[in-house]
Amino acid sequence: MENNGTGSAMPVKASERYMILDILRGFALMGIAVANFPEFALYTFLPGEAVAAMPTAKADCVARWVQYMLIDGKFYTIFSLLFGIGFSIIISNAMCRGADGLKIFYRRMAILAAIGLLHLMLLWSGDILLLYALMGMLLPLFRNATDRIILSWAVAMLLLPVAVDTAAQLAGIYLSAPVVEMQQHCCSLYGITDANFAYWLRDAADYHAVHQFLVQGALVRVQEFIDGNRYFKVLGLFLIGYCIGRHRLYARLEEFRPLLRRLAVGCLAAGLPLSAIYAWSAVAGHPWGNACHSVLYVLSVYPTGMAYVALLCLTYLRVRGCIVFRMFAAPGRMALTCYIGQSVVGILIFYGIGLGLGASMGLVQVIAVAVATFVVQALLCAVWLRWFRFGPLEWIWRMLTYGKTFSLLKKEE
Repeated sequence: MENNGTGSAMPVKASERYMILDILRGFALMGIAVANFPEFALYTFLPGEAVAAMPTAKADCVARWVQYMLIDGKFYTIFSLLFGIGFSIIISNAMCRGADGLKIFYRRMAILAAIGLLHLMLLWSGDILLLYALMGMLLPLFRNATDRIILSWAVAMLLLPVAVDTAAQLAGIYLSAPVVEMQQHCCSLYGITDANFAYWLRDAADYHAVHQFLVQGALVRVQEFIDGNRYFKVLGLFLIGYCIGRHRLYARLEEFRPLLRRLAVGCLAAGLPLSAIYAWSAVAGHPWGNACHSVLYVLSVYPTGMAYVALLCLTYLRVRGCIVFRMFAAPGRMALTCYIGQSVVGILIFYGIGLGLGASMGLVQVIAVAVATFVVQALLCAVWLRWFRFGPLEWIWRMLTYGKTFSLLKKEE
């Protein structure tokens, strides 16, 4: 935020940004694209015989295992940590400049919730923004807590899914059963069946058919949040990010280089081998039960995600001016625009109202499309930011948040 001389809060100047946060955000966006595009491409929904018939079937089996090992959960872990860091920046800057930090934050979260709801219902049923906004509204409860209390709550939130899954497994309870029934009811109303589920969006002749799928898909998303205990996980990661942010560790990387090294080595040593087991469990359909799979998730996903952060920070300290970092930083400054943009690209490439290429590509091809999409986004963002201060959606979000009009064009700051 910048001071306008009246004690009100305004967005951060380009000169006040910390490039490492933009780099990490851009890196997370790339991983999120790789994680999400198999659903956009309808590959995830294909029946087993259709997957086996793909020309790339053998390579796809390896890619699927690698994706669970290196991608699944790791990049949303990074994104969630960054959200918590962002909260600490919003509050601290607003308070220092005499603005009502909480009022700004809650307005920001309310707008993000509205954006997430629109994204969920109109573009893609895999939206995460709505959950982020709702869980983010709980963060102010911890603003005056000690680090010990915050981290204790964070650990509890990250471990709670294991307890929930264990209790549900022992009791034979399917927690999301009511949501599944509602989703099945929606499908029956629209004529979506097991036979056409994977091909509905590919064959959609108009947006009305796409929206019908999105409505039932929103309920599937709720089911995923319940079955995966995603709300606990997100809040736990937010709290860790908030702790990092309140001590401005992102601005003191050189000081914490030894800690980053230990974190990278330790988390990789623990996370990667367990990630391989987690990947096998995921591909095999959780043969040891959901409770055991939940334990593997905690012990593999979080350490590996933390290791990615530490390794990227260490590399940044060695080669700050690397062009690859600038490539990640540009979309990182336009994260909201890029995240929503990935949904638009997915629709245009894979759905029937676009090119209709869904359900026709193997996983290896889908991943290639996802990476190519991110590279194009990075190039476009770099060009855009030469002339403009914010991404288009970031610009609108800021104006609604602060109740002010900001110039989109770059000028002397």
